[in-house]
Amino acid sequence: MIRTAINNVLEKVLIAVISIMLIAVVWQVISRYVLGAPSTLTDEVASFSLIWLGLLGAAYATGKELHLAIDLIPKKIIAKSPTLFMGVVTFSIAVFAFLVMVIGGVRLCWLTYTLNQNSAALEIPLAFVYAVLPLSGLLIVYFSLDIYVKQRKAFK
Repeated sequence: MIRTAINNVLEKVLIAVISIMLIAVVWQVISRYVLGAPSTLTDEVASFSLIWLGLLGAAYATGKELHLAIDLIPKKIIAKSPTLFMGVVTFSIAVFAFLVMVIGGVRLCWLTYTLNQNSAALEIPLAFVYAVLPLSGLLIVYFSLDIYVKQRKAFK
């Protein structure tokens, strides 16, 4: 139930982010080729939107169980112990997301905040732009653990 609510919010946020990105790119093309004076802001808006779209999209895909899977282990081995295999996979995803995205993302945000780094054109703090990294990491950790609990109940 919470997972569905989070996914619904993520859907709306992703639609808004891709809309902003689309408007920025269209305005960039119009201002460059029609008006002959390219906008300086649209490049950063499109770049930052792409960062948010990619990271929040990864969290959304995890919540919908649409994430990429590479089958390196033969299906016969997986069939012998599906709960163990599924537990290793979801635990690995959760650990990676926590260590790299949450902890690393918080450190990146803190560093850019303490150094008072701002974007060149928009002059917004880069910590705000990078804040999506730990947010997406937390969502991926939550979704991974929720998937594990849901699938564990299904195997019983």
